[in-house]
Amino acid sequence: MFNLKNILGTKCLSKEDIITILDTADSFKEISTRPIKKVPTLRGKTVINLFFEPSTRTRTSFEIAGKRLSADVINISEYTSSSVKGENLIDTALNLEAMHPDIMVVRHSLSGIAEMLSQYVECPIINAGDGYHEHPTQALLDLQTIREAKGTLMGLNVVIVGDIAHSRVVRSNIYAMKTMGMHVKLIGPPTMIPLEIEKMGVSVGYNLEDSIKGMDVIMMLRLQKERQSKYLLPSIREYSNLYCLTSQLLEKAKDDVLIFHPGPVNRGIEISLDVMKSERSFILTQVTNGVAIRMALMYLLLVNKNDNNN
Repeated sequence: MFNLKNILGTKCLSKEDIITILDTADSFKEISTRPIKKVPTLRGKTVINLFFEPSTRTRTSFEIAGKRLSADVINISEYTSSSVKGENLIDTALNLEAMHPDIMVVRHSLSGIAEMLSQYVECPIINAGDGYHEHPTQALLDLQTIREAKGTLMGLNVVIVGDIAHSRVVRSNIYAMKTMGMHVKLIGPPTMIPLEIEKMGVSVGYNLEDSIKGMDVIMMLRLQKERQSKYLLPSIREYSNLYCLTSQLLEKAKDDVLIFHPGPVNRGIEISLDVMKSERSFILTQVTNGVAIRMALMYLLLVNKNDNNN
């Protein structure tokens, strides 16, 4: 039984919650392969995508997910909202709720904004990424992709490489992966790894070549210059020399290792083009699974909960 009202992060998800979400997403994935990619599951429901940060994959994925479930989807960005006139975000959310939406999807540069809004509005909120805090749907689609490829999650070894300090994807994945019994190692420049992050139950290293040996999953991260108050590296070239995943480095990894990247990819900086195009790369599969995960969450927050209450 799924009893969560909101999806604000993976930290609050139990193992049973995650399994329910992944199993539900598996059942929805088939819809995207049909000639007519639509079911009436959320007919008559309204989903508002409230995005105050640039996004292609996440926003489009939520929109497609809602529409494939036959929901009415409304997209609102910072530039088309009353925030440009000085309206407080809480007032924006309250005014939108007065129009009786069924789900609000929120993406914002401020950490904790989704949880804050959940205290003011009654409709379910899905966090589509908040500052440095969390990005739960990205972590869930990562887990779905890993489980599809490996058949299990328990005991797998994952290394996450790059700009750890500025990545909300890392935090959501650490919480979710630890809950599912996975082992996580973080690799990156010392200036991009937060102090005491080992307290989250992960190990830390600084050498990419040594760290990918024996790993089941290698997840590369985007270098997020827009979230840095100042440059934390001497140069992009030096970062690429030390932390770009190349085919030469992959020779040190297991033959069945999975290559992930949450996107968007800076080619040649975080990952080489030949690695992106290799059979080991699951980057586009992650995108595909993102639609199924978001369909599953909308279903579980609305239809499944209503069924359980009857």
